Amino acid sequence: MDARRELRKQMRAKRRNLTPQQQLRASERAMRTLQNQLWFRQAQHIALYLPNDGEIDPTAMIKLCWKLRKTVLLPVLHPISHNCLWFLPYKPSTRMRRNSYKILEPVVTRARRRPAWALDLVMMPLVAFDPQGGRLGMGGGYYDRTFSFKFNHKGMKGPRLIGLAHDFQKVEKLPTAAWDVPLQGILTDGEFYPVSG
Repeated sequence: MDARRELRKQMRAKRRNLTPQQQLRASERAMRTLQNQLWFRQAQHIALYLPNDGEIDPTAMIKLCWKLRKTVLLPVLHPISHNCLWFLPYKPSTRMRRNSYKILEPVVTRARRRPAWALDLVMMPLVAFDPQGGRLGMGGGYYDRTFSFKFNHKGMKGPRLIGLAHDFQKVEKLPTAAWDVPLQGILTDGEFYPVSG
């Protein structure tokens, strides 16, 4: 666990040191790579996120999804289940609020939530990744708990889980825990890393 904590600290510092111009270029390169992926073109209900703490910015990807008439959803901290996420629709007119982490999320209204298992594609932030599909997050376990059904219900396919990162966030091998839900690919500002299996 100490190795994970130290790696998280180093990578977060590296992300935060990027200039706005470097962030913009990274976002544009990642979007160009995304447009060429068949799994993106086929997906209709896509969960993305709003950037925080130097994460690669998917705002251009969100706008592309709207242009292609895809449904964009954002994660919202679950009000009852500890460290789990809901996914709510996100449009330009969506009312937003800051959650306990100061991250913008849609205001919970009667707008229809989409269950995690019913999403087509989830593009999630990460702090570090390895080519085997290992993902190091911020440490709260939100995505791992939300998508734990991929372990518990083997027959349930669920969404394709893709990490979104800067290429420098890649490491050779991450120390993983039993509860870590593996990614099916990682999209960076450099390339797409598919994960077999």
